[in-house]
Amino acid sequence: MHMHMSSLWRHADFLRLWAGQTVSQVGSQLTLVALPLTAALTLHARSSEMGLLVALEAAPFLIVGLPAGVWVDRLRRRPILVGADLGRGALLGSLPVADLLHRLSLGQLYVVACGVGVLTVFFDVAYQSFLPSVVRRDHIVEGNSKLEVSRSAAQVVGPGLAGGLIQVLTAPLTIAVDALSFLVSAACLLTLRTPETRAQQELPHRGMLAEIGEGVRLVVRHPLLRAIAGCSATLNLFTFMQTAVYVLYVTRALALAPAVLGLLYAVGGAAALLGAVISSRLVQRVGLGSTIIGGALLQAAADVIIPGAGGAPIVAVPILLAGQILFGVGLSVYGINQVSLRQLVTAERLQGRMNATLRVIVTGAVPVGALAGGVLGERVGLRPTLLIGGVGATLGVLWLLASPMGTVRQASALIDGRGWPLGWSPACHTSCALHLARIQMVCSITVGHNVSSDEGSAARWKATMKRSNRWKVPRRSRRRRR
Repeated sequence: MHMHMSSLWRHADFLRLWAGQTVSQVGSQLTLVALPLTAALTLHARSSEMGLLVALEAAPFLIVGLPAGVWVDRLRRRPILVGADLGRGALLGSLPVADLLHRLSLGQLYVVACGVGVLTVFFDVAYQSFLPSVVRRDHIVEGNSKLEVSRSAAQVVGPGLAGGLIQVLTAPLTIAVDALSFLVSAACLLTLRTPETRAQQELPHRGMLAEIGEGVRLVVRHPLLRAIAGCSATLNLFTFMQTAVYVLYVTRALALAPAVLGLLYAVGGAAALLGAVISSRLVQRVGLGSTIIGGALLQAAADVIIPGAGGAPIVAVPILLAGQILFGVGLSVYGINQVSLRQLVTAERLQGRMNATLRVIVTGAVPVGALAGGVLGERVGLRPTLLIGGVGATLGVLWLLASPMGTVRQASALIDGRGWPLGWSPACHTSCALHLARIQMVCSITVGHNVSSDEGSAARWKATMKRSNRWKVPRRSRRRRR
């Protein structure tokens, strides 16, 4: 029986998970503003020290990303999520306590930033792998849409709320609110009643490198996962090339006020919220694969039109606003549905390593693009750098167009055996079925039954052989003996 997509509104465990993440996302937006302000205003950090702080927050994704995927697949995911929330709450909570005791230092800020970054890697990898254990696979797109709505809404509300709290409480005390939000998230996770199934709990461990290699091979060999990895990495590479010079272009080349820059970011956040709201409807209307391609196209289009902003503010501002709207909508539509597709086509025991591998590939493109953008901005100028970034972003869409992505209509096509469901190729699935059929025949002969006279067994054997022939890979021709 077809179940309406709004059924997750009655799913108690998902609602608890969603509520906890909504509170946590708002808190994270507070720290996103308050942590650098603590370094700049309270500790009077220099520009090099600020750069080190940012680097320490991002570095854990590249250093521990792949091992985190192995651990997420080996262990139960809910304890990892709860532990990461409690750990981040404790680390962030130490900052306002140290400030009240007049013991706060840049060294402590560095340790907290790095520690929170490591725990965030484990949380993010486990979280994307945990959702399929909470909701049915045909509700994954809807679940990701609702979670993205919360994230986008937090991006709209969070910075303004952070500014007000910092004015009243100071930056270090504002971070205490985020620490409390992690405790709320952990409490919500502890109240979940849905039992977590883990496909790898009884499988022997083969070593860290071997298991990392299994996740990497899955992403590289699977046509849909490979296309998503290539597209996301390419978009990140050239988008962050633009991001490195975007603020300078807006404030110096176009001479726009900082208030206008804030307006552009606010519109982008609202557009991301809109994209999260309409994502499920787009999938129902044009299909899952086409929606993913469309979201990537919107992001590339935004990067292309941004260099066209020039001249008087009455001309430049509408172009920049259009770019923010296109990018915000495209980012949410693409992000929600590509994450959902990844969760659908990957076997339960490989979820952590798949998410970790993709996270490392996609995140690794960010510093490369940012550094390249900074160098190009000094060598060839701000506007040419934006133009290079826009043209390069369009290459990301080619990864999707060259893959079977456009043929994926509904999520059910990735569940019921068509395509590459749950990380199994058709050849692998048929090989297992053929092996089981042979075992059944041997067992029947052993107990004295005449298999050829059993019409049901013969029919199943014939059907299995037919499927085997359909997916059979021709062997290399052998040389004839003279």
